[in-house]
Amino acid sequence: MITPNAKQVPNMTHIKPTLQTLTDSQIEQVHYQALAILGRVGVRVDSERARKLFAKAGAKLEDDHTVKLSPQIVAAAIESAPSRVDIYDRNGKSIIHLDGEDQQQPYFGIGVTNLHYQEPQTDEIVPFTRAHMAAAVRLGHTLNAFDLVSTIGIINDVPPEVADFYETLEMVANTTKPLMLLVSEESNFPHVLDMLTDLHGDLPPKPFVVPYFNPITPLIINTATVDKMFATIERGLPFIYSSYGMAGATTPVTAGGTLALLTAELLAGLVLSQLIQPGTPIILGMLPAYFDMRQMLSFYAPQTFLLNLACAEMLAHYGLPHAGTSGSGNGWETDLVTAGEQWLNHLTAFTGKVGLVPFVGGNFDSLVFSPLTVAYVAEVIAAARSFSEGFALDVDIDEIEAVGPGGNFLTSESTLAHYRQMYRSAVFERLSLEAWREKGQPKALEQLRAHTLELMRNPKIPIDHDALIEKGEAFIQQFVQKNPCT
Repeated sequence: MITPNAKQVPNMTHIKPTLQTLTDSQIEQVHYQALAILGRVGVRVDSERARKLFAKAGAKLEDDHTVKLSPQIVAAAIESAPSRVDIYDRNGKSIIHLDGEDQQQPYFGIGVTNLHYQEPQTDEIVPFTRAHMAAAVRLGHTLNAFDLVSTIGIINDVPPEVADFYETLEMVANTTKPLMLLVSEESNFPHVLDMLTDLHGDLPPKPFVVPYFNPITPLIINTATVDKMFATIERGLPFIYSSYGMAGATTPVTAGGTLALLTAELLAGLVLSQLIQPGTPIILGMLPAYFDMRQMLSFYAPQTFLLNLACAEMLAHYGLPHAGTSGSGNGWETDLVTAGEQWLNHLTAFTGKVGLVPFVGGNFDSLVFSPLTVAYVAEVIAAARSFSEGFALDVDIDEIEAVGPGGNFLTSESTLAHYRQMYRSAVFERLSLEAWREKGQPKALEQLRAHTLELMRNPKIPIDHDALIEKGEAFIQQFVQKNPCT
């Protein structure tokens, strides 16, 4: 046996953990299953102007407004759509890079459209208000783990006809981070974009606003979604087109059936986007869930997170940007249920090909926004990121030889250079048993609560907050005056 000199041992490579769910042949199988659905079953298209675009492209139209797509039409759309979408903050700094051909890391956001708010002091659940929106957006702005802010809740203390405006205004005024926009009142959507233009100026060519749309599963492109697509594309903005499926209810109960059906829906939306405007930047994804017929609610499960990874791999095969699940949903508070979901979703996001993870912070089937959960997930993201970075095979045999058997590395050159880089939680103390007892046996949840409340007492607030609020409220008042029936 030859024992090499230390200087003869090369630094081979960097170890980086990865997770692959589908083989190349399985990706092809899912693709052809999705094409079979689009060719044999088709999608119902409720919008007449969308049907005209499909017909002009050579799709087959049925009398019941079903549109059947050929593989050639789908292939042309895949070829037309850009593989990369860059998203900026509202100061023009490039923040998010989604690359369907080579996604380097996932990006995270908080949200989305919760009806209730879980008070971080008491865990009491109350209706979501404008003040909650401001506080939640500031929390997302303050925590470096999050790259964007989605529409966090539906506020209850303003007239519902203008709630979308106030929600969006609080978002743009309380963060400079990119915004993912969901508008509940469909007719308000173009006017909300007008307000953002009034506040900021032209939204492209460095877009910080990304609208989010859902078709209706199974296999319906509804008129409201089409209208929003046209309004977004006309303004030159990228957007997310995401299918939400409940296995056993709106999709087949099998994981394979769900993956094929939702992939077909995404490809149909992709085709429409490229027919409206070739080269339109679009981000695709799915939110696969199960449906519990006993409790009559949807829920995430380990296999749904696996489907999220499979979807990301399908889009990487197409060379298209991806947005997926966020781990929100089943927890009652920031509890063991929540912790398990967040770890499973976020760790797999880092080791797979996931692009966007936009909806962190919801409990109770995403009905309740929890600041505690957001602060906890920031910890999960930091730890999962550290895990995903892997390690280098940088072995210094000379140093080991200098220490020798029975020695220690406490004062070695490499320890002194790197020990401060070891992972440390920003929330939870690292306590020995004795120290834990001396501190009165503190609870981890209470440390998280104290950390969250401190963040919310001292948030980062954009310097132009007051000016934007004043200008936005004036826009809303003018809109109401011009639309008295609103």
